[in-house]
Formats: sequence, structure tokens, C-alpha cells
Amino acid sequence: MAKVGIVMGSDSDMPVMRKAAEILDKLGVEYEMRIISAHREPDVFFEYAKSAEEKGLKVIIAGAGMAAHLPGMCAAIFPMPVIGIPMHTTSLGGRDSLYSIVQMPSGIPVATVAIGGGANAGLLAAKILAVSDEELLGRLKEYAKELKEQVEAKDARLQQVGYQEY
Repeated sequence: MAKVGIVMGSDSDMPVMRKAAEILDKLGVEYEMRIISAHREPDVFFEYAKSAEEKGLKVIIAGAGMAAHLPGMCAAIFPMPVIGIPMHTTSLGGRDSLYSIVQMPSGIPVATVAIGGGANAGLLAAKILAVSDEELLGRLKEYAKELKEQVEAKDARLQQVGYQEY
């Protein structure tokens, strides 16, 4: 059963949202992914957000650009954590999306990652789930160890060849 819902308003968001899915795949977290426009199909959106809890979702990752209503509306309806991913936009570089998501009214929180931060959204969703899942916590610790080893390998190469050859 999917534990994380990944939802985006447009397929143009897929390159960013795919990064969240890839992290969840790597960590063995089940998810579902949907394209649902809060503005163009509000009835479909409301049904998705209303039924998410009964479907077993524990966290929703919602990507949105410009007005960025999708994460906030998910948070208004879905009683568990929502993580918003602001999308890069051509007009304001994603700052419009970022501001829309982080400026939620009191009582309707949305955790927000960086503009285009799909991978971190996936990691944050996994960390939320790991609070009550020891196996997942172990996989997260192993992932962190892999990141550390990657940096150590890069430093070792730098020390070996110098910055001119790196």
C-alpha cells in the first residue's frame, strides 16, 4: 500500500517530482504519483485529498508553480504532513511559488523544500515515516553513510591529483 502521495499540477513538473520518486524507490518506500490540477479539475483534486487518508497515505508531496495552490489545499484537507516543492517559473524564477507555499495561514502548515527540491522532499517524507519504522530508519542511515563516502572519495581524489587535474 502506498504511504506517500506525489502529486503535481502539470506534467511539466515531472523532472522535479521524479527526483522525489527516485529517492523513495531507493529507500523502498511505496508511493503513488498523480497529475491533478487544483484549478482545472477541482472536483478530482478534492476527491484525491479527501480520500488520501483512507487510502493509507501518510505524507503527501505536492509540487506547484506560480500561484502554488496544490500544496496548501492538500494541507487544508489532508490531516497529515504535506511537503511542498516550489517549481521554478519563468517569470520570477520560482520565488513566486516558494512564497506562496511558505506563507500558509496559521493552522495550515506545509513543510517546504527548496525550489526544485524533489530529492529533499522524498527524503523528508521518508524521515517522517521513519519515526515509526525502524527498518526505514536503517535505510536512511545507510543512505547518509553513502553520501559521506561519496564526499570522502571526492576529497581523496582532490588530494591525490590536485585542483588543476580535478
